[in-house]
Amino acid sequence: MFEEPILRARILIVASAAIVLGLGLLHLIYTFRGRMLHPRDVELESRMREVPMVITRETTMWKAWIGFNASHGAGAILFAAIYGYLAIAQAAFLFESTYLCAIGALMLASYLALARFYWFSIPYRSILVAIVCYVAGVMLAWA
Repeated sequence: MFEEPILRARILIVASAAIVLGLGLLHLIYTFRGRMLHPRDVELESRMREVPMVITRETTMWKAWIGFNASHGAGAILFAAIYGYLAIAQAAFLFESTYLCAIGALMLASYLALARFYWFSIPYRSILVAIVCYVAGVMLAWA
């Protein structure tokens, strides 16, 4: 059905998407369950729940924090759903589109930069593996 290099390319893209999916799901779960994404300083959390943002008084820093974390996790899940689906069901469409391949790489590169400068080692290393799989898959498909 698929030539060997294309099959390997698809597997690498699916592996990349699976890593990002896992990170996104974990992030979404941690946003709404438990205290993993809460500040260690209870007083800081209390102030975040009270203090509005400069841009508007319609929300608090805490509500914005929850919203940003939820949308961040949802974005990772969306990336994984789209690229995982394309690699499985529409591989020719994905690999023939320089635009789609470039957007996926740019998204992962953006996550990698954010992880390096603003997050911590687990998401950084995970995204590094995801981008290596992704780029290797695209390069294999284009070879």
